Amino acid sequence: MVARPDKLVIAISSRALFNLSDSHKVFEEQGLQAFSHYQVERENDALEKGDAFPLVEKFLKINQMLAGEPRVEVILLSRNSADTGLRVFNSIEHYGLDITRAAFCNGESPYRYIGPFGCNLFLSADGVDVRQALEQGVAAATLVAGGSREHRDDVLRFAFDGDAVLFSDEAEQVYKREGLAAFTKAERASAQSPLGGGPFKGFLEALQRLQAEFGLDACPIRTALVTARSAPAHERVIRTLRAWDIRVDESVFLGGLPKGEFLRAFGADVFFDDQPSHCASAAEHVATGHVPHGIVNIEA
Repeated sequence: MVARPDKLVIAISSRALFNLSDSHKVFEEQGLQAFSHYQVERENDALEKGDAFPLVEKFLKINQMLAGEPRVEVILLSRNSADTGLRVFNSIEHYGLDITRAAFCNGESPYRYIGPFGCNLFLSADGVDVRQALEQGVAAATLVAGGSREHRDDVLRFAFDGDAVLFSDEAEQVYKREGLAAFTKAERASAQSPLGGGPFKGFLEALQRLQAEFGLDACPIRTALVTARSAPAHERVIRTLRAWDIRVDESVFLGGLPKGEFLRAFGADVFFDDQPSHCASAAEHVATGHVPHGIVNIEA
């Protein structure tokens, strides 16, 4: 992967940015030729906003708050051809989004361009592409369709699950194999030993570097750890973040309670979790990304 320390880059698929459900249905039911005709015929009709649109809009506004070269960028990665993708670019222009770089792959997976573009995060509606991105070492998630969203201000709020997302799944493996009592005992015994990093550790580090360019009272980004852990398993998490020299703005230890209402209270623009059942529940309240990583997804 090509590092771009000067910039935080999010790659997003066209189906995550815009609502392409109608045209995707045409593709699935009638094939590629019908899909192409459908898109070209409507290329001047702006697409409806997709699940990730509010997140992207807030993200791009950060450049307006900092002097000098843009510090964030959104790259469009699409399975469309450039010809059918013209509707997507016309919609980007319609909404005034500052997105200028893209890869249209004409039916092939675009994940192979994530590295050359130096992307820190990939959001897609295609789970296969997301898994391939994770294998490249890039934070990636499949957006789960859900209910309506409330966006109360311009602050960009990222919420993360802990195990198998920010952290490795080593503790979750103990829980799956031996149960809650063994998990709690093991975490108490290992409280002083930092957990390994998960697929979103690097993205959180990049977010923190960007946050550091703002004063605490003026930062347009907030982060939260929202985990099913509770005391005493909280200590290892806190010490791990301390060892990594990473700060999260809010930490919520739920002890198994459903996460949805807490994510709504935080005002998350997106929440990342490895467990499909947690994602389905959270998606009723906030935009949610499934991270197909760790033992839960190996067994799935």
